Amino acid sequence: MDKVFTSAEVANHNTENSCWVALYGKVYDVTHMLSSHPGGAQAILRVSGRDATEDFDPIHPSDTLESLQSALIGSLFLDEESSDATQTKDTPDEIDDNSLLNLEEIEKVATSVISKKAWAYYYSAADDKITKDFNTQVYRSLLLRPRVFVDCRRCNAETELLGWKVGLPIYVSPTAMARLGHPSGEAGIAEACGAFGALQIIANNSSLSPEQVVANAFPTQVFGWQLYVQLDRRASEAMLARVNRLDPIKFVVLTLDAPVSGKREDDERINVQVNPAGSVSTQLFAGTDPSLTWHETLEWLSQHTKKPIILKGLQTHEDVAIAARYTPLVQAVILSNHGGRSLDTAPPAVHTLLEVRKYSPHVFKKMEVWVDGGIRRGTDVVKALCLGAKAVGIGRPALWGLAAGGVQGVERTLQILLDETKTCMRLLGATTVNDLGPHYINSRIVEQQIYQASAIIEHEGAVVCKGKL
Repeated sequence: MDKVFTSAEVANHNTENSCWVALYGKVYDVTHMLSSHPGGAQAILRVSGRDATEDFDPIHPSDTLESLQSALIGSLFLDEESSDATQTKDTPDEIDDNSLLNLEEIEKVATSVISKKAWAYYYSAADDKITKDFNTQVYRSLLLRPRVFVDCRRCNAETELLGWKVGLPIYVSPTAMARLGHPSGEAGIAEACGAFGALQIIANNSSLSPEQVVANAFPTQVFGWQLYVQLDRRASEAMLARVNRLDPIKFVVLTLDAPVSGKREDDERINVQVNPAGSVSTQLFAGTDPSLTWHETLEWLSQHTKKPIILKGLQTHEDVAIAARYTPLVQAVILSNHGGRSLDTAPPAVHTLLEVRKYSPHVFKKMEVWVDGGIRRGTDVVKALCLGAKAVGIGRPALWGLAAGGVQGVERTLQILLDETKTCMRLLGATTVNDLGPHYINSRIVEQQIYQASAIIEHEGAVVCKGKL
């Protein structure tokens, strides 16, 4: 029979010399793991000597426990105190479709039911949240140019991304820690995406394993997998090997706009108050390699996957032009500032999109250009597509939908955006995604804000931008 420890006994082991944690009613001696943990010893020591289930569960996939089996030393006696600590807040599985008419209303419902920790992680952004807010506001300055006398009885929003057919040009961006908001987590998002034929990018820091996320996918469903390169390259290589074996995952998304975590004060503040383990963001970014370079990293990545590669987080036309030189290895880029969560006052994707159109228009013929950040209306989707984006990603809206009503909440989110997108297209006089183009957009106001190049910029001896001298 397993040895049974009380909470008081576990509490005596909270140092570097003797470090125990309790997880799901089991007690583990993890002293030997302190030096090798990706997040550093402090990530474990902060929860040592107590039941860490509430901190561990929404952040780690269930298969993480397999690596702890050698450290298992017994069971935790579930007294009243420890039992209360493992209780999770219930979230609704149904929402009133008729009453929630837009994404803002879904976010309000989600905010009212999720934990403070989950809200802080989802809502937070860097510094003063200027970029986060501007991501949405900038779309309001793009004006539409509707055409009339167009037969708009039918409208088709289907498209192709990297050659795969999808039901709509809206995909779910990699969003970590979905189980903070709802037990179904990323698998719940996947189920909703399957109902719409929407593409989903699985976060590197997903709270479920990639195998769990794609387990019940439709045969035609398309997934990508996000990669944060770890300081321990062997860990990243092991994950790539797993992803390579999963056929529903069609491509790898290398994220570049967050080599380190931004200063997300809402996340930091709420966790200082209620959680001694530190902010969720700090824990997730521990162990990420900040030393990546173009040639070395892409060469390394090409040796460990044959799936197409997308580069996420490009924020200047110069970098987009450099990325285009790495085709066909790199088949697409995602213009993104990490939802305003990394560098505050970084440009919105719309600015970068307009920069590319002005200074490096050849890129659109060499690779696909996707965008994310700030999408809250179908008109936002259409505007991005008109300016050359092949697809438009949503991050927080998917999390808010999941938190508000599980799978149904994500479905409602996608339905609202799809309906608004089709309505906008029909009112513009466009009946298919391929009809959309810059002739439907007046972008003069925003164009005044984009970067003015003033030199010839070279990369490895090749001109990537000829700006105004």
